[in-house]
Amino acid sequence: MSQPHIDIYTKFGCGYCYRAKKLLDDKGAVYEEHDITMGGPKRDEMMERAPQARTVPQIFIGDVYVGGSDDLAALERAGKLDALLAG
Repeated sequence: MSQPHIDIYTKFGCGYCYRAKKLLDDKGAVYEEHDITMGGPKRDEMMERAPQARTVPQIFIGDVYVGGSDDLAALERAGKLDALLAG
């Protein structure tokens, strides 16, 4: 079984974005990063996928909306991230 597609919406210089990407990197996860620093269509896409989102990062693993960096870290602490990444 292959890893689900991962989207992460970030902004330049964001410490929380760095932390989330570091955790995914440590897990060996391959993700698609969308830099929305200057707004644009990817920011609009993020807002459509997660209307309540006002901060970055915003992380989607497959069809699952994870949320932000703290949410990703909480999944890891709960021992649920590996299963989500495995699909």
